[in-house]
Amino acid sequence: MRLRHHSIALSLALSAAALPASAFETLSFAFPGLSEDMQTQITNYSQLVATKSEGKTEGPDVMAAALSDYGIIVETLYASGFYGPEVSIRIDGREASEIPLLSTPQSVNRVDVLVRPGPRFQFGRTDVTPLAPETDLPSDFKPGERAKATTITSAAQAAVDGWRNVGYPKAELTREDVTANHAARRVDVDMGVTTGPRLRFGRIDTDGTSKVRTAAQRRIAGMPTGEIYDPEEVEDVVDRLTRTGAFATVTLREKDTPNPDGTLDYTLDVVDSKPRRIGFGAEISSLEGLSVTSYWLHRNIFGGAERLRFDAEITDITDQSDTLDYTLTGRLDVPAAVGPDTDAYFQTELQHLQEPAYDLDSIELTTGLTRQLTDNLYTEIGIGYLYSETTDDLGERTFELLTLPVEVEYDRRDDEFDPRKGYYILADATPFLNLRDDPNGARLYGDFRGYYAFGERQRTVLAGRLQLGSVIGPDIDETPPDYLFYSGGAGTVRGQPYQSLDIDLGDGDSIGGRSFAGISGELRQDIGESLGAVIFYDAGYVGRDSTPGGDDGEWHAGAGIGVRYKTGIGPLRFDVAMPAGGDTGDGVQIYLGIGQAF
Repeated sequence: MRLRHHSIALSLALSAAALPASAFETLSFAFPGLSEDMQTQITNYSQLVATKSEGKTEGPDVMAAALSDYGIIVETLYASGFYGPEVSIRIDGREASEIPLLSTPQSVNRVDVLVRPGPRFQFGRTDVTPLAPETDLPSDFKPGERAKATTITSAAQAAVDGWRNVGYPKAELTREDVTANHAARRVDVDMGVTTGPRLRFGRIDTDGTSKVRTAAQRRIAGMPTGEIYDPEEVEDVVDRLTRTGAFATVTLREKDTPNPDGTLDYTLDVVDSKPRRIGFGAEISSLEGLSVTSYWLHRNIFGGAERLRFDAEITDITDQSDTLDYTLTGRLDVPAAVGPDTDAYFQTELQHLQEPAYDLDSIELTTGLTRQLTDNLYTEIGIGYLYSETTDDLGERTFELLTLPVEVEYDRRDDEFDPRKGYYILADATPFLNLRDDPNGARLYGDFRGYYAFGERQRTVLAGRLQLGSVIGPDIDETPPDYLFYSGGAGTVRGQPYQSLDIDLGDGDSIGGRSFAGISGELRQDIGESLGAVIFYDAGYVGRDSTPGGDDGEWHAGAGIGVRYKTGIGPLRFDVAMPAGGDTGDGVQIYLGIGQAF
């Protein structure tokens, strides 16, 4: 069978005035009998290609890249089962490997690379001993399969990991005999593992340089001292310490020598994060005005990796002074308060709101526990006291509630500020006991978001959002107005005035609803590297009863277009929207902020 010759030629047109005629002008690759996929791999990894594309055309640079490519090409071929390759790299007609280093040319005009892969090898003998129970070796590590070097490496790692997974942390590969039989085009593999003793977790030692107390580091780490070694437990220790935010880096290293009692100690090395951090954000709407947020954070306020954060928010900043709202929140998080995986929090929130449907002054005190169940699943439960004084179309009222807030968050987005794939689920339930004469009940809220990227280089994103809310228990006139639901504005229906959809009580009076549904859809399209365009449609429903979507409520909708400009902290958002249904507003609304709308 005749070998087909494939070649890839890379050339760079350079100005004769910029470089001499002897500059590195031509780089040519020839791959007789090699698939296009393998050709692409080799050129992608090639240092010669990288050197030429970076404009490094001096002789020593080209020579260094050529010598590096010998190993890169051979290693790439080995990884795909070619163990008899011939590689020639000629610099202006001379084999690069034969050019004395002291005679390296100062200029290079042409480089030719010829790669003959030779025959493809298959596995013959494939032995790894001993193997731990339930060790999962690569499926293609068996006689007759293509003898990829990467498969051998994976098999060796799987054999060691198998023993580590059942309590042998010192397991290591101590014999590796890999023989290529060129006549038979076969690779025989014989590897051996030394397991070492089965060990239990010991203690953690620290170097004492961190400003987080050593006792707190150990408490947060939650090392299961005395239990049989498990590599997943080691990962959990690192994750717990990292999640506190008190450490910039966390490194956990096992000691070289086990203890006489069969335990294995660890050394913990951490680098503290900068203790304080401040942040600022802003969003503006043509109707709602300017909203400003800021926060101050201390990551290690008392020396136990406690996190203290104050958030301030001022909204509805317009030329009308009677619309100004502000919220001040202080929260202290204490890691590993109840076991290594459960944190405690203490929170105080002060609010002064002058909303379209009501005015409110309130204070809420909450304490509770949080737990990060997995990397993506977060839970929180608390008990709180809420005191509020409200004024609305029903008059002046005072509410005192004992609350039991519960929150579950599941986040599988690839990026919090500019998601392109994945989904996000937030479920929030707040049962409350009314300390005055009104009935008890609960406020329920859910937020569900999904993202799907498609098209060329996945530059088009379809994003959807569903919001559902319900108040069960008290009647509409017995519920705190800030527990009721409204629709309209940037967070629900763009193009409709803020909180413009509510429940009409007659005689010009209105109040929020006991049920809510919001639906949003966006089609996002990248334009170049920094710009993006968006078209969107939002719809919202508010109802008198507790079940969303009934005949006792009304819908409204908005639609529009937007522009996104990517920045280091998220896309800068500019949206223009107008009503698309309902009679709660008219005209065009403009929104400007940071991050996607959802």
